[in-house]
Amino acid sequence: MASPLTRSQSRAIDRFAIETLGYPGIVLMENAGRGCVDVMERLGIDGPVVIVTGKGNNAGDGFVIARHLALRGYEAKVALGAPPDKLTGDALIAFKMLTPCRVPILDLAGIHAGEMVNELDGLAGTDAAWVVDALLGTGAVGRPRPPLDALIDWINGEPTRTLAVDLPSGLDSDTGELYAPTVNADHTCTFVAPKTGFDAAGTPPVLGQVHTVSIGIGDSVIEAALRATAEP
Repeated sequence: MASPLTRSQSRAIDRFAIETLGYPGIVLMENAGRGCVDVMERLGIDGPVVIVTGKGNNAGDGFVIARHLALRGYEAKVALGAPPDKLTGDALIAFKMLTPCRVPILDLAGIHAGEMVNELDGLAGTDAAWVVDALLGTGAVGRPRPPLDALIDWINGEPTRTLAVDLPSGLDSDTGELYAPTVNADHTCTFVAPKTGFDAAGTPPVLGQVHTVSIGIGDSVIEAALRATAEP
């Protein structure tokens, strides 16, 4: 499906698949994260990958990405922008599934912004091939708050390729407004379809190359979800 989706349409598709058709949410998350790794492999992974996460489903996608990288023999490292006890739902399940993979996990909760940068620099080292932005998803509205703003600044300062999960953190999914700061991605793996904000003036440079990733539901499911939630 190529037509851009609004924030509410993206939510409606997930809700319809989960609540009406019985798709487990963690399966949709698994498909999304695995699809991101497929894209990264096609583009080339020649060093460690640092995944920077928040606490919502976007973070859960990041945990799935880290696990699949590890399972495929790549070096993955995770920086947590929120403490593990703040994770809930599918994101918590994905985090628990990651734990046995022995992926280094840096918990940044409670660390001062200046020290946070030093910790991240130490985690990334000098040979990172990718940094993955798994901080904020389509539900985020407004300027990224601390400590996410500091994490975005760090991502933008890294001299390596950046992949945004679903959309760059700081970009409004509906309007395309670029809040300060916004991740400047080299590649964006967006789920199901591009978002309406991707077409806004000034937005494309922060998206980089956009790759549409399936979450494992067909066009017929997407169309049924949109019909079920359409305004009369």
